[in-house]
Amino acid sequence: MQTAREKIRELRALHDDGLLSQQEFDFRKNAILDAEFPAPAGRAARPLPRQGTEIGLMAGMEVGPPDRRYRLERQIAHGGMGQVWQAVDIATHAELGHGAMVALKILPPQLTQSATRAKLLVEEATEARKLAHEHIVRVYEWARDPATASYFIIMECLEGEDLDSMLARGGPLRPARALELAEPIAGALDYAWERRRLVHRDLKPGNVFVTSSGEVKLLDFGIAARVRTSASSAAIEAPASSGTAGYRAPEAGTHQRAPERTLDVYAVAVMIYQMVEGEMPFDGARTEFHHPARPASLDEAQWAVLQAGFAWRAEDRPASVAELVKALRTAALPAPAESKPEAPGFRRLIPPACDPQAEAARVARDRGRREQEARERAERDSARRTRREALRQQLRAKRAEECEKARAAQEEEQRRAQQAKAAAAYRAEQERARAGIAARTEADQGVLRDRFLDRSGMGPQLVVVQAGRFLMGSPEHERRKAIEAGAQPEWLARETPQRWVGIGRQFALGRFPVTVGEWRRFAVATGWRPHAGADWAEPRFSQNDDHPVVGVTWGDAQNFVRWLGEQTGQHYRLPSEAEWEYACRAGTKSAFAFGDTIDTSMANYDGNYSYGGSQKGVSRHGTTPVGSFAPNGWGLYDMHGNVWEWVQDVVHDSYEGAPPDGRPWEEGGDQGRRILRGGSWLYHPRYLRSALRNGFSAVLSNDIVGFRVARELH
Repeated sequence: MQTAREKIRELRALHDDGLLSQQEFDFRKNAILDAEFPAPAGRAARPLPRQGTEIGLMAGMEVGPPDRRYRLERQIAHGGMGQVWQAVDIATHAELGHGAMVALKILPPQLTQSATRAKLLVEEATEARKLAHEHIVRVYEWARDPATASYFIIMECLEGEDLDSMLARGGPLRPARALELAEPIAGALDYAWERRRLVHRDLKPGNVFVTSSGEVKLLDFGIAARVRTSASSAAIEAPASSGTAGYRAPEAGTHQRAPERTLDVYAVAVMIYQMVEGEMPFDGARTEFHHPARPASLDEAQWAVLQAGFAWRAEDRPASVAELVKALRTAALPAPAESKPEAPGFRRLIPPACDPQAEAARVARDRGRREQEARERAERDSARRTRREALRQQLRAKRAEECEKARAAQEEEQRRAQQAKAAAAYRAEQERARAGIAARTEADQGVLRDRFLDRSGMGPQLVVVQAGRFLMGSPEHERRKAIEAGAQPEWLARETPQRWVGIGRQFALGRFPVTVGEWRRFAVATGWRPHAGADWAEPRFSQNDDHPVVGVTWGDAQNFVRWLGEQTGQHYRLPSEAEWEYACRAGTKSAFAFGDTIDTSMANYDGNYSYGGSQKGVSRHGTTPVGSFAPNGWGLYDMHGNVWEWVQDVVHDSYEGAPPDGRPWEEGGDQGRRILRGGSWLYHPRYLRSALRNGFSAVLSNDIVGFRVARELH
């Protein structure tokens, strides 16, 4: 069992990795400390800020190991075997771009304090994973939350209600309806026994789920007992106390040699009584000679079968739940009419038409008519169920469409608000510049500018980027959409495999690409002259000092950052490819920092083409002044479009073997070419995606290629 110190150490590691907010870290730490050091007697314990549990569970919390996290949405159920929460599978959300709902059964600490008991529960969850039956809820996996040391089982998430809620809401059921619910249970139990030799041992209305479409699902096979047969013995592999009072057979918990299916027969018989009568057959502890009253809706034959189902002795019960249900159905059929004995001296007259052959023909016709009527009823019922299901699907689709419209409207409103805010900030900054306000070494909004050592000027504006982790590369659904927009699969292979990368230290990155004015100062100071490709001073479009510089080779960019370091006394460099994508995404997982679509009001690219359902826009046929569009969430401008940007890394065909810590990848690969990121004014919008990688000769220049600088922070 972990100590409080060890739990808090794991919490701190999750917080440092960016997987736990400060608020959530403080709350869960306090919950652990309260459990370890309770308030002294006579003093009231400090109230918690939100309702939770002894392990601090609540909506919005993330649980699970670092590589498999789940966000709790709402509590579905609570019982002796733990809590059940609806949760979002965060890993699937990251891969697909939308949430995947699962159900988490989080086991209480008292069930897993013993290493033997924890091992048993894990083994049984592993067994339950192997059950693939239409009437058994699917168990996907088990996991352990390192912060709380609690075990949980990941299961299929269902919509509907359990049988307990159904009975509380609607009252007793007709016997025919009770048998309709019991039959799928019988099928599921037969399957579990035949495939895995599993006995459920905790059957009760709370573990029978009826979905919104009418399907019956059996829950909680995680504590089932499994027969493990060796050459000489069979062992029970479940706690002796498994089961719920009232549904637990008299022999449960005794030293039986192996679990019998009659344990489940007893529980289902009690459930059927409860379904038709509205109450339990036995109050409190049962004795051998306690006999409940017959439900009014059952006749004598059905009652005799049901009593056998919860007989005191296991050998007096049907061998399986399927046999119990079959016997109840048979008992419900009308008995054939019996002939009365003739009175003495009375001669029964049989009309000629009623000879045995005619009677047999009549019986056959009646049977055929009844079978035809049954088929017609079944067809009508099937058509009715089909219509109901179609209506439900239409309602679900309508609700999903309305939710999607609301989400899109909210995102559009947020985007416009962000653009307006960025534009206002940009205008205010320009006003301050025109008013002659000198730039400071560190601005209020986290923008840095280094003054030259000789006080003759200042370096580019920089934004501080904090350390953190992110998922680098593109998920499969994004690559499919890119192919629909015209991308080639072999080009997209460069963005794989998608992987977690840690940026271990904060750094500063250019707020804008390096401008023509900034490059002109370098060229004059160093006497630099272009030697290959495009002319930075006279490209094929008009520009001024506020446009991003183009016509710069990778080697030219290295000369600029070296000169800039000499002028400021700081360590300037090109960003690594991982740092560039981390900063471009600014915490997002979508195709662009603005979402999964883009238009020409957000970036400068060839507007004759669209992406992700966006509208076509304008083509500007050249660069635009830096800062002409809204920044991303971290205050960086022109990360999408305008000019391709050099980074430090060598070109590789994929991420296989790439550093996991954000360092430049300069070993191997094509040493003659370096990575370009971001897209440009001449390219289609699919090239502007955050994950896209391009490469270009390090000794050539072009009027679509520029760069931005990075600086170390001490």
